[in-house]
Amino acid sequence: MAVQERILIIKPSSLGDIIHTLPLAHALKRCRPQRSIGWVVERAFQSLLKADPTIDAIYPIHIPSTSDPDAGKFAYLSALGATAATLGQLRRNFKAYPYGMVLDLQASFRSGLLALMNPGGRRVGFADARELNTLFQHERIAVPAAVTHALDKNLLFASHLGCEVRPEDFFLSTTAEAEEEMDAFLHAAGLHSGTRLVYMQPAARWQSKQWLVERWAQLADRLTASGMQCVFGGSAADLPLLQQIGAAMEHRPLIAAGRLSLLAGAALIKRSALYVGVDTGPMHMAALAGRPVVALFGPTHPERVGPYKTVGRVLQAKGLDCLCCRRRACSHQSCMQGISVEMVEQAVLDLPAQENRNLGRR
Repeated sequence: MAVQERILIIKPSSLGDIIHTLPLAHALKRCRPQRSIGWVVERAFQSLLKADPTIDAIYPIHIPSTSDPDAGKFAYLSALGATAATLGQLRRNFKAYPYGMVLDLQASFRSGLLALMNPGGRRVGFADARELNTLFQHERIAVPAAVTHALDKNLLFASHLGCEVRPEDFFLSTTAEAEEEMDAFLHAAGLHSGTRLVYMQPAARWQSKQWLVERWAQLADRLTASGMQCVFGGSAADLPLLQQIGAAMEHRPLIAAGRLSLLAGAALIKRSALYVGVDTGPMHMAALAGRPVVALFGPTHPERVGPYKTVGRVLQAKGLDCLCCRRRACSHQSCMQGISVEMVEQAVLDLPAQENRNLGRR
């Protein structure tokens, strides 16, 4: 295969950002099936790419985050050492199998260094990239003012390469093994295939995104009483929060957090009737899988990172000057407290009618 038919994507993290990049990879592969597409990704997310039939090569890396609230005082030193080791490994990989084009969608100084490890080839990035990233690029893609959503920005790369994006490029892949893991989890909980599951995601890395524990408990109890089965998703790190919610509930909750792999969690989202939760990676997984979404937004911009073109509702507090402040932590959380249980419950109950209306337009 000619080198120019090999395209490398640089998008290591986060989960939501990777989900926002998958349709680009799908489109590029569909437009020219002979292309070989590689991807540099944080190792925690590599299973999503391994399950995707359009990704031909995966380069898992791990560079500790320096912005994580739990990062220690030596976080920068650890990140520096991991970066040096990663650059060396990628240089060896790409020297043996170089790519003709590198698409840098991370748009940071570090991602520019990662892209530089590929010998030769054309490097393409955003014209408005931060941290001197534009200095690494041979070609820079301008972002029109009308393009605001992160996924739409990523799809500009497809246009740049002469590929028209189509609806069939929006899908989320899992595996038979992940489906079996998910089925075994539901079977052990005594749930059958006809159960209407509501995937709930209360936890987020940003403290400012989190809704009140008692409101999650009230909402889950109300939805359970109406005949739905609420399943709390997330990672093992989210268990303390979810256990607090469960302790405040009248009905016994089903907690999947920490009990399913990332890919089995994706299968659970695809199996669910709808997603209810805050702005996190699983919300974007639900949207890409075409599941209805009820999303609670506070410090972030739904126009930029909201659920992309799916049935559902984005809920926000009204009349706040600090809405969409982008702060990771907040002492008063007025934006999240301004979302009531009744608002979320009504949005969930309205979904079947809204979904039917959308189906009628197809």
